[in-house]
Amino acid sequence: MAQRVTKAINAEIHGLTGRVESCDAFFDNAIDHIRDIFLAGRPLIGLCAAGILIRAVAPHLADKRDEPPVLAVAEDGSAVVPLIGGHRGANAMAQRIAHVLGVAPAITTAGDSAFGVALDDPPPGWRLADTSAAKDAMAALLAGCPARLSGAVPDWLAPLVATGQIAVSSGASAVRLQVENAPPLDYHPRTAILGVGCARNCPPEELARLAEAALAEAEIDKATLAGIASLDLKADEAAVTALAAELALPTTFFSAEALEAETPRLATPSDIVFSEVGCHGVAEGAALAAAGSDATLRLAKRKTARATVAIAEAPAPIAALPGRPRGHLAIVGIGPGQSAWRTPEATRLIAAAEELVGYALYLDLLGPLAGGKPRSEFALGEEEARCRYALERAGEGRRIALISSGDAGIYAMGALVFELLDRPAAAHGISAAARRVEVVTAPGITAMQAAAARAGAPLGHDFCAISLSDLLTPRADILRRVRAAAEGDFVVAFYNPVSMRRRVLLAEAREILLAHRPAETPVLLAANLGRPEERSVHRTLEDLRVEEVDMLTTVIVGSTVSRVVELGDGPRFYTPRGYAAKHTTVEATGAAVAEDQR
Repeated sequence: MAQRVTKAINAEIHGLTGRVESCDAFFDNAIDHIRDIFLAGRPLIGLCAAGILIRAVAPHLADKRDEPPVLAVAEDGSAVVPLIGGHRGANAMAQRIAHVLGVAPAITTAGDSAFGVALDDPPPGWRLADTSAAKDAMAALLAGCPARLSGAVPDWLAPLVATGQIAVSSGASAVRLQVENAPPLDYHPRTAILGVGCARNCPPEELARLAEAALAEAEIDKATLAGIASLDLKADEAAVTALAAELALPTTFFSAEALEAETPRLATPSDIVFSEVGCHGVAEGAALAAAGSDATLRLAKRKTARATVAIAEAPAPIAALPGRPRGHLAIVGIGPGQSAWRTPEATRLIAAAEELVGYALYLDLLGPLAGGKPRSEFALGEEEARCRYALERAGEGRRIALISSGDAGIYAMGALVFELLDRPAAAHGISAAARRVEVVTAPGITAMQAAAARAGAPLGHDFCAISLSDLLTPRADILRRVRAAAEGDFVVAFYNPVSMRRRVLLAEAREILLAHRPAETPVLLAANLGRPEERSVHRTLEDLRVEEVDMLTTVIVGSTVSRVVELGDGPRFYTPRGYAAKHTTVEATGAAVAEDQR
């Protein structure tokens, strides 16, 4: 049955371990697996009872505009029920699946079932000016209120017209549905492209003012804009990205060669522009290239001292932008590994990525979140190649997620990415295209934080982290930092405490610390936290033995005031901040005041 469903849509089959013999991915716990897929923002079809899906996703429902489609299909194929995300693809998926299975989809959203149209979900290439008004309009239609549809009515609204409840009148390209006792719904075909160009470091307000004036001159409603287009050299220009954010529009970029091909259609070709960037026009060429071969210039180039704009118009709505989007690199820390310890932001960035890059173990820890995505795996020791590859792939206009365990900015890939961006090209730097990508960093729970949480609160007062790896840091510098931490009485979290060849630095660090704090100072050895093989061991500084530590262990050594309290379910390691002393001082002060009063 699952194979029949996948004939209707492009999907993977995930199966319960021990129940199915072959599939794209296996899982051991259905509820956890369904939850992880849902939180990753991936459409989900359960070949199971609807109740299983409901129990799995119900605690995570928040905003229907952001939630992925969830459908239930009966195991015998007799029912196809879109449960969530009807207007985000679930109804359309249900219809395709039901057609293959030869049944009627159980679509329950009012507009779809009554009129065959979702008023709040126009097809690509169209925009509803006020989505919040759709609910009242649909309620009024269902109540039998008369309505009028005016404008150039598109095919996708034909089912609404076919009901006979709505009067139709011709008009401009914009379409208005006016239902009695409800606010109007204005649908705009996205047929216009705003082409832009600017000098490097052009003030964003200069380009924004020019664009606003151009739209007014061309009598173009912002709602009809499908996107902003420019030369690829401008992908990281602050003025361009700010304008796109202000207008809430996608951007697309073209090479100089692609824009030069538009020269015969330009109204104001420029040899000066050609000598500078390799094409005879940026704003006009980009607008025409993005609007398509049948487009015409609605407004020729307008310019200021540092900016240019032009507007092209296509004869039909633009459903998808040609060209290349700005590349996007997400540097993501996934925490110790389990999905419950991964931030929602990290999950969203990974779900949105077109390709995942990282050490194979970290990619495996993503579970269903990585399902169906291309993976580029790099071995330990290939960190620079890993970051360079991620940047260059993003420079090709892709969305890439570079995966680290813990926090990507702490002893991980974040710093190396920015180091590569900072290097001159001649000094083994990266390409110009890779330098123009958008780079974002998502925080993750560090090994130090995870270990501390499991142990109690050892980081309750001042602490530091020191890596004992001497691959990139001179041994003398490491020991100098250990001595400074010992003298400063910091709680110390040691990362990379040992390796196959390096076994003595941890022992030397222990001896340095023993010279400044008691032998009974508490120590925690924690490894594989949040994973099935999790291990936490309590020791004292005197009893710390290198043989107990491996490469996956985080070692936390307490300060002179750190303590261990024995509770019914085991020891808890904590470092007080001094509240007890403060409380004692307050009590003593209160007693002295009372004595004076007496």
